[in-house]
Amino acid sequence: MAEYITDKHVVSVLRPFVRATAPMLAALRDSNPFFLVRKVLPSAEADRSDADREDTEHLAKVDKSIRERLRSGLEHVRVPGTRAWDGMTVAEREDWWLNRVGRFTVLIAAIPGVGGALADRLPIQTTLASAGQGLVLSAIGMENGLDAAERVRLIAHVLFDRDIPPELARGAGLADADEDAATADLTQELDASSAKHGRVTVKAAARTLWRFGRTLYALGEELDKRPQGRFYHQLIGMLPIVGALGDYLGERSALKRAVRKGRKWLSRRPSIGSGGTR
Repeated sequence: MAEYITDKHVVSVLRPFVRATAPMLAALRDSNPFFLVRKVLPSAEADRSDADREDTEHLAKVDKSIRERLRSGLEHVRVPGTRAWDGMTVAEREDWWLNRVGRFTVLIAAIPGVGGALADRLPIQTTLASAGQGLVLSAIGMENGLDAAERVRLIAHVLFDRDIPPELARGAGLADADEDAATADLTQELDASSAKHGRVTVKAAARTLWRFGRTLYALGEELDKRPQGRFYHQLIGMLPIVGALGDYLGERSALKRAVRKGRKWLSRRPSIGSGGTR
């Protein structure tokens, strides 16, 4: 008989997860995994002799004009940090996370599908897909102004059908030191990549997603409650080679269902106040 997972155990897993999603989302939003970062051309500063100064003044003006047009054009791209992003509605930003970040996480989760039914016997896909759903739900929660505790409640509801009490979601009765250590463990790949490369690489993002999934795996059979793909996606996923396609389509469908369920929860949740983020 499976051991019953208490709400307190769920919260003890989700609080570090939610805290760790903040730097992960910042990396996926601002760095190279989607090549969507606004890259501003460096100013053309070089030592020039008096002999060629006159010839290069015109080129400098042209370069400046190109840089200004590039900056202006990038401001119309719908990515965080641009004026276009600032003008987007919350729903549009939610769709951005679903379509951009969601595709990345779903693709990583679907890769084990190349092994067909054999890979499905392992927890790899389930853990990665659960982490991906939790990550996108955390992003949507942030866009809606939810603090960490409310994002815990959102994810618990969507993935595990749990109605977590607000006070428990804020960490009542849990050890701060354990939570801090668990959060640091989840983000160590991001920190190492940033220190070494000055940015978060795709490899580091993928490894962090795996760490997210591994920590959620501690909830055991609770992961089976998360939104799933359609039955025909599962049938395709059992086939060798094309199984990856079936898994991708299935997890993509499951992620959309998770987002719809999350939006429904957001639309009817009571206004209880933030209560602060611990």
